[in-house]
Amino acid sequence: MATTTENLTDYTSRVARQAAAATTPLVSASGQQKIDWLLSTADALVTRQDELLEANAEDLKFAEENGLTEAMIDRLRLNDSRLKGIAQALHEIAALPEPIGEVIDSTVRPNGLLVTRVRVPLGVVFFIYESRPNVTIDAAALCVKSGNAVILRGGKEAFHSNHGFHRILVDGLKAHSLPEHAVQMVETTDRDAVGMFLKMNGQIDVTIPRGGKSLIERVAREATMPVIKHFDGNCHVYIHTDADPELARKILYNSKCHRTGVCNAAESLVVDAAFAEKHMTDLLSDLVAAEVEIRGCERTRQLFPDAKPATDQDFGEEYLGKIISSKIVDSIDEAVAHINRYSSRHTEAIVTKDLAAARQFTTQIDSSAVMVNASTRFNDGGEFGLGAEIGISTDKLHARGPCGLRELTSYKYVVHGTGQVR
Repeated sequence: MATTTENLTDYTSRVARQAAAATTPLVSASGQQKIDWLLSTADALVTRQDELLEANAEDLKFAEENGLTEAMIDRLRLNDSRLKGIAQALHEIAALPEPIGEVIDSTVRPNGLLVTRVRVPLGVVFFIYESRPNVTIDAAALCVKSGNAVILRGGKEAFHSNHGFHRILVDGLKAHSLPEHAVQMVETTDRDAVGMFLKMNGQIDVTIPRGGKSLIERVAREATMPVIKHFDGNCHVYIHTDADPELARKILYNSKCHRTGVCNAAESLVVDAAFAEKHMTDLLSDLVAAEVEIRGCERTRQLFPDAKPATDQDFGEEYLGKIISSKIVDSIDEAVAHINRYSSRHTEAIVTKDLAAARQFTTQIDSSAVMVNASTRFNDGGEFGLGAEIGISTDKLHARGPCGLRELTSYKYVVHGTGQVR
């Protein structure tokens, strides 16, 4: 930790050096070593549950005293069920194929050279995140399994929970002869430390921010290394004219109300006019019953007078709470245009029985994930079979959508010859 005998510059430099030094033994570690570490960590989440819940209680007390919203406190809370879910994710990651050393493709050239592309780690990952302490485990597990060292910088609101998880992770690394500095937790909440890490291009290979828009904007602005990011999650549910009414209600309700404070929750509703004229009251009444505030266009308010007027800003907003915008359109073309204008390129869903409409929607919508007759809440690493995710990228280069093991790797060419010269 940065102390009076070690200033912030020296501390951040030491952490980065330790992470870089850990990459060599880590990339040489066996797949079985990493599997054993993951499984023992999963066991420790159960056997050391009291320790973790005690640490989490301190964070929850801090959150309530400092006026955090209900959604933010929900993201922060740990309990028996959530710890079991985190442990299950570790089992799923352990069961995934070993990515490092995978031969992506190979060819033999006319001169006899064997040219292969082999999957390799990115190197050192600087991961900055807010609120959800389970992300500490997900990020560490994915990084180590993919051969990367990771520097974790969680938010102050989850400080005690994150450090409780970190102790378990490091104890496991030592027990399985893996480099303990493969997973480091930044021990200071000083914001200046983040800026120092972001200037360490050459020691840190990639930065991944996961949190609010202001955090992502700061990282994108200051980072001197590549960044994998998404700014917001303004996710849409589009109800097409040819949609089953009960299915539409079910998908919309789940997309919005299952957990309102997460990035893949629906924030915007788009409805074809022909469907709205018959079913808009039922559709929105479900949300109102769940205490969701409706902010609608003029046509929405004509059919559902309890809706508040929506502004242009509302259509592009990530609320992370019990508010949703509503727009009525005359066609799928208008729906696509509206969504592509206001979307944050995260997740969009269409509800329809029309295969041609579904095909048009999935082709023309420019987002990291497009759902057909399924909730937006499924854009998630675990739900996509990745075990977990370190983030959901709305970028288009290198990684897009949930970032799992493969998204934390690159490749290099390995060429075998028999004495060929040029």
